[in-house]
Amino acid sequence: MSGRQQTKAELFELNNGTIRAKITNYGAIITSLFVPDKQGNVADVVLGFDSIESYMKDNSPYFGCIVGRVANRIKEGKFTLNGVDYILPVNNGPNSLHGGNKGFDKVVWEVVDCKDGEHPSITLKYQSHDGEEGYPGDVTVTATYTLTSSRTMRLDMEAFPKNKPTPINLAQHTYWNLAGHNSGKVFDHSIQIWGSQITPLDQNSVPTGEFLPVKGTCFDFTSEKKIGISINEVPGLGYDHNYVLDCGEVKSGLKRAAKVKDPSGSRVLNVWTDAPGMQFYTANYVNGVAGKGGAVYEKHSGLCLETQGFPNAINQPNFPSIVVQPGEKYKQTMLFEFSAE
Repeated sequence: MSGRQQTKAELFELNNGTIRAKITNYGAIITSLFVPDKQGNVADVVLGFDSIESYMKDNSPYFGCIVGRVANRIKEGKFTLNGVDYILPVNNGPNSLHGGNKGFDKVVWEVVDCKDGEHPSITLKYQSHDGEEGYPGDVTVTATYTLTSSRTMRLDMEAFPKNKPTPINLAQHTYWNLAGHNSGKVFDHSIQIWGSQITPLDQNSVPTGEFLPVKGTCFDFTSEKKIGISINEVPGLGYDHNYVLDCGEVKSGLKRAAKVKDPSGSRVLNVWTDAPGMQFYTANYVNGVAGKGGAVYEKHSGLCLETQGFPNAINQPNFPSIVVQPGEKYKQTMLFEFSAE
């Protein structure tokens, strides 16, 4: 299947005999990911829905999708670029979140390539037009999911602005529960995050522009710690914070971002990225969502590891820039490495 113009949402499967991923070209969503534990028991470790139609309804809290043109929050839905003021849809309190009312998670992507074999992959493409959700310029976006080894999935995201400078910040928004998607709260999962600082938030969950060392705080995951230990000390409903990825080892140009472990079934996920930050989010706003196979997902029933540029970077000159010029390329690579301990 090459270059087939895609007009409808379909479901595709990548299977290498050890892990099996189901992906739809609606929102570039990972709908299921089946991974074995130490005993060889296979579970679907991502939260989601049974049908593509369910993702299209407004009840999806960004399950499994790629968000853009700009992930996370933009303060008051406003920014200025090269002297031009831009107004975005406000869809999260006073902020614009994850690309606006109809971000990249709510569109049908074109399937440009789909390969089976030892390293099965799918490449999806979306053409975002000038003025879409308030953003400047035409942008071509591609996302390729590949099973690069028996227990590793790789995601390559690229974006090419055509005619105007524009902010671009893509993120993969899967909710993980390594005990299985229907296993309830993730408080017993342990996590290590290779970030020595977070970007602290104002009362509307937007970074203030400061940097806060995590040492000695409830945000400290520099060594492995159960998620439930300090979650009640976090202001608000739980973790929903951007970590500065500044202390992980580097492998093939990618930084180690996080390691998550589920003690009940021994599954481990290591995430690697070349993005500067990662939003660690504990499904604080998931509240009685009817999911796959009759599961009902409640608050804290999954966790997100959204590697990204820093939230509201377009309005914070001291954050790494997310502006991409025409002729330049935005690129982010993520590796999801599964193992059993």
